[in-house]
Amino acid sequence: MKIPIPRIQFGELASRFKRGEGRDDGDASDAPSPSAVAAGSVLRGYGPLAAFALLFVLMAGFVPTVDEKLASNEGGGAFNQPEDYVDPTKPTDSGAVAPDGSGEVAGDVGTNIPGKNSVKPSGNVAAPLPGRGAGSCAGKASQVPGDPYSPPCIEFAGGDNGGATANGVSKDTVKVSFRVIDEKGFLQTLATLAGADIVDTPADIKRTIEAFEQFFNDHYQFYGRKIDIIFHNGSGSITGELVGGGRDAAVADAATIKAEINPFIEMNAASEPFADAIADKQIIGFGTPYLSRKWHNDRRPYAWSLATDGSIVSEAAAEFTNKMLVRKPAAFAGDAMKTATRVIGGLAPENPWYQESVDNAEVVLKSEGNDFGDNRVKYKLDINSMSNQAAGVISQFKGKNPQVTTILCGCDPIFPVFLSAKAAEQDYEPEWIVVGTALTDWDVAAQLYNQDQWVHAFGISSMGEPRPVRAGLGYSAYKSVRKDEPAFAVELIYATMLMIASGIQMAGPNLTPFSFEAGLKNWPGGTGPYGTFGFGPADYTPTRDYRIIWWDRDAISIVNSAPGSYKVAFGGERYAPGKFPRLAPDQQPPVFQG
Repeated sequence: MKIPIPRIQFGELASRFKRGEGRDDGDASDAPSPSAVAAGSVLRGYGPLAAFALLFVLMAGFVPTVDEKLASNEGGGAFNQPEDYVDPTKPTDSGAVAPDGSGEVAGDVGTNIPGKNSVKPSGNVAAPLPGRGAGSCAGKASQVPGDPYSPPCIEFAGGDNGGATANGVSKDTVKVSFRVIDEKGFLQTLATLAGADIVDTPADIKRTIEAFEQFFNDHYQFYGRKIDIIFHNGSGSITGELVGGGRDAAVADAATIKAEINPFIEMNAASEPFADAIADKQIIGFGTPYLSRKWHNDRRPYAWSLATDGSIVSEAAAEFTNKMLVRKPAAFAGDAMKTATRVIGGLAPENPWYQESVDNAEVVLKSEGNDFGDNRVKYKLDINSMSNQAAGVISQFKGKNPQVTTILCGCDPIFPVFLSAKAAEQDYEPEWIVVGTALTDWDVAAQLYNQDQWVHAFGISSMGEPRPVRAGLGYSAYKSVRKDEPAFAVELIYATMLMIASGIQMAGPNLTPFSFEAGLKNWPGGTGPYGTFGFGPADYTPTRDYRIIWWDRDAISIVNSAPGSYKVAFGGERYAPGKFPRLAPDQQPPVFQG
């Protein structure tokens, strides 16, 4: 579906966003919707993947939120598990389930102990399939040396790999579909606001995906098979689906993909309605946008994502709050509040799948006698009303008695533009707690926020050490295959395909959705520029730990060489959920320090 593009001045739109202005409901003459923006090369078709980590939000169409039924999985529970299926998240007498389905793995799935698991040989494998940290290649530990996320090296003696072990799998190929939607990408809007030079085209994105198809086929162990990526033109709208609409078209696209391609994996299941429909077709989908633990487990093993499970994010933020913030002065707020005892407020989109994650945060807070009380506020993922909404949200928090001093912002990357501007207008300077959703912990996004407000911002982030463009793992992998330049989104594409390739390798020759699940549960993961990856027993997203961060408006960002960058506390120490340090009653987090 093509969107008409009126002629506008983008510089005017950018200045409006930086002032926290925008078109409010009923005022069509105000700033145009960013879905109508034309500014040179615009991300079209593949925009949703290019904005993968921004999937919490508005990728362009900015369709108002509507109430729709969540799951189409009638009766609840997992989708159509075979009668003899053994749950890899529940260890058998001898441990977890092996990638070959034998059930004979020593150790626990989801632990992060290298070499703990050893797997019974299966098929024509020269040595035992690996558990965590174990491999079967003589003199070569990693499948791709130098990649901290590489699975252990595996040798395959050739011969019968089981053939057609699942839908979309043959003795020669593993079909991977990619739903293409012809609509504008939100990343272009955010990048232009930030002054970034992003010139991705659909051809750039497709070329990058195909380069990685070659890279992983050449370097990973797929037991005689090759990944075969098939692009499919969809009829739905990921922009609308992200904010709660478009379920009928998403279901229709899933049905067409099943009938015409019948893939093992859909690589661009980047919205709740489409991911739900793909799971219902028993196709593994990658790309779910910060959906809750319950959402993923209800559809296992068919829903996975690079974007962190919303329950993990919200629970980590609540743990950080319990152990470091509550019952202490709001020391990092503005002068009017810095001596007041912290009053915690929670903010997240109103969509039910995001509110499930806020519920998870409430459980963690209440475990230590804390909660949001009536300071839990929702907002609508609708750019047309964000300016008015932001003014109302700030008025609510400021008008509470006692006044909210500290806001946990489970936000998309654009709403804080409006929030921080409206807070400044209302002379309200709370502590802004960054919880790591949708790149609000990314320098380029935070540089857009009102800097007089964001000097009060700190919190947690699952990201690794930032790197400049052309210094990442994905860029290096791309250049090993091609001499030209990849898409700007090269690292996001690589990280997604890395998980897909690792799951296929770790599954062993008998590739099924359930051996793929067990394979990723046994993947050792690693720590690198994307943070720490690995899958726990109930996890379908790879984030494993967090750093504590704070905003320095004067620091020069390594990402884009512009003023404003997040810095780390505790020397950059990373903490797994449940392992944040507990500060003494008279201690504050060591943030805003040199």
